[in-house]
Amino acid sequence: MAAAAWADAPPLHISQFQLERSDQGVFLSAQVELRLPAAVEDAARRGVPLYFVAEADLRRERWYWYDSKVASVRRYLRLAFQPLTRRWRINMAAEPMTSAVLGVSLAQNHETLEEALSAIGRFSRWRIADAGMIEPGARYGVEFRFALDVSQLPRPFQIGTAGQSDWSLAVTRSERLPEDAR
Repeated sequence: MAAAAWADAPPLHISQFQLERSDQGVFLSAQVELRLPAAVEDAARRGVPLYFVAEADLRRERWYWYDSKVASVRRYLRLAFQPLTRRWRINMAAEPMTSAVLGVSLAQNHETLEEALSAIGRFSRWRIADAGMIEPGARYGVEFRFALDVSQLPRPFQIGTAGQSDWSLAVTRSERLPEDAR
């Protein structure tokens, strides 16, 4: 019964989401539960690196026009299987992954795919804006997006994944920023 429920669950969903406003800035904490479809997991196990991007936008609400974007941050993640060590390696950077960026990215190794996916989806006190960007009394909303970035896959996969739902992994969550507690 539990296996059937797991199979029906969406590949991506946000299980925890919290916004914090303090004197240091605006922070986002989230846990994205990530389960790779069979085709994507098979490609990853065969050595194809997977690229993910997490984005957060802070917007000031306006009644007379569209909300104004105050801050926007991105985090790029790369998941790759290392066949010699039989480990999963995660690289994290503030800009899209290239061979030059891999040298200046934060890297972690994990024994299992499940551990690596859990680490990729965990965001703890991610600063999305400085305190000086927030006007007192104004209302703000935060939009968080997490997705598989197929534009960074090798070219044959970019062409082969077009129109396949297994490769379109994305989740979005929007919430209003809590009022200042002062």
